[in-house]
Amino acid sequence: MPFRQAAARFCKELRKSSGLPKICNSSPNTGKHIVSSECDFGGYTKSRCRGEASGWVFLSAPAALLLGSSLTPSLAEDVSHQSYSENDKNTSNKIPEEALISNEHTSKWRVFTDSGRDYFMQGNLEQAQKFFQSALQEAREGFGERDPHVASACNNLAELYRLKKDYENAEPLYVEAINILEEYYGRDDIRVGAALHNLGQFYRVLRKLENARGCYERALKIKRRVLGEFHSDYADTLYHLGTVLYLQGKEKDSQDLIADSIQILEAGELRDSALCVRRMQFLAQIYSKSNKLSEAEILLRKILHVLETSKGWKSLDTVVAAERLALAIQAVGKLREAEELLERCLDARKSLLPVDHIQNAANGLFLARVKMLISKTDTSRAMAEIDIAKNLLHNSVRVAQKSLTRSMEQKGKEKPNMPPGKAGKGAHSAMLILLQSMNALGSLELLKLEIVDSKKTVPGSADAAPFQCLSVYKEFEADNSISESPEIKSEYLSCLKLFSELMSKSILSKEKGRQEKIKDEIHRIEDELSRARND
Repeated sequence: MPFRQAAARFCKELRKSSGLPKICNSSPNTGKHIVSSECDFGGYTKSRCRGEASGWVFLSAPAALLLGSSLTPSLAEDVSHQSYSENDKNTSNKIPEEALISNEHTSKWRVFTDSGRDYFMQGNLEQAQKFFQSALQEAREGFGERDPHVASACNNLAELYRLKKDYENAEPLYVEAINILEEYYGRDDIRVGAALHNLGQFYRVLRKLENARGCYERALKIKRRVLGEFHSDYADTLYHLGTVLYLQGKEKDSQDLIADSIQILEAGELRDSALCVRRMQFLAQIYSKSNKLSEAEILLRKILHVLETSKGWKSLDTVVAAERLALAIQAVGKLREAEELLERCLDARKSLLPVDHIQNAANGLFLARVKMLISKTDTSRAMAEIDIAKNLLHNSVRVAQKSLTRSMEQKGKEKPNMPPGKAGKGAHSAMLILLQSMNALGSLELLKLEIVDSKKTVPGSADAAPFQCLSVYKEFEADNSISESPEIKSEYLSCLKLFSELMSKSILSKEKGRQEKIKDEIHRIEDELSRARND
């Protein structure tokens, strides 16, 4: 059926061009119509395609359509022959035979390419592959092996193979496209630079970092010469080269390149774009990991300002940005501002999400931690802050437990051979937030003990916490997403050690058997983590 539809489209194309061939007015040597990256094009669904294709640069240069960032890209037609016109005095009313042949091949190639692109966007990769393969065959037969139409078809098919993770077949097609473009336009042509960027992205996916770096560096030189250092395409390659250097451990060089790419966007029309925000978020994460907290804070404030202005507080994007800023400024001791931001985030989330949503539990956990820190510095508000924190944490535990149970029920309904889905990730997140909340409850009890009277024992209400922690972990330990996660095991171990300390100070926990049970569990988890590190 799809090929029948394509045939109908082909006939339509021929009817449209039954008179004189419509030839693209652009010169094949101009290098114009370069379409930039970070596109909304790609794989199995439109939402997935945004992530999959992010960072690819696609060409729609004359005679070489490479699957582009526009949903309706301008297709270049035949440029390998002379242009004809009805009013041309040097031509008769009879159309030269070679022009008709050329137009026929162009129409076929175009129909196959358009059909493949349509199926590609719909997520039907099998049908898209058939059409892209036909487009490549038509390009080879109609235009010759070293024509830019072949380069276009090679790149499209390579992109499809990449999404299917058929990397072995994708790589030679990327390379062939570059070789053809270099022969046809020259090694320093902008289309070559864009194709090199594509290959760099491919190598980055495979973690062939040195290969990716070489492609990006070549592409960068071409773009600098042709486009200049203030062009968004130049900034794009600069950014992705920075990500490769970061993966290679060259953090200082990486930070400089990514910062430069952001400055270029800020100097142009993209300063408030989602693209610029994403890059600032990534650089802020790098700064935080490098302990450059003031630099991270500056970027996070910029991000929040952009999102507050463009989306307001009725957007989860704004809430998440505010939460990230709050956690960053908490780390540098700006507790009151962090508290205010997190309280606003919690109010906003409650209006945007169900009351028992796991993100509300996480937000409550973050706010409780800040209030616990404030209680240490402001003795006049200490007990009030502790009580509020305790209520927040108990609610986080309740919501996380409910979310964990719901995720595990959903996971049980998934087919056995299906890859891990949202249910598995949801269970992992819920268990982590649950353990972190219990851990915070234990810390809160110790803090309360310090503030009230160091000679008093922990109230009996805290005594049940370690066994609640133990029973919840045991209940879901059979699930691999939980039992095989070092992050969850480490948090669980931290909980057990903290509660072991609490039990030693509690009147109601002097029963030796209960204490021994916790100690045995501590040793077991320590052994498992040790073996995992050695492996």
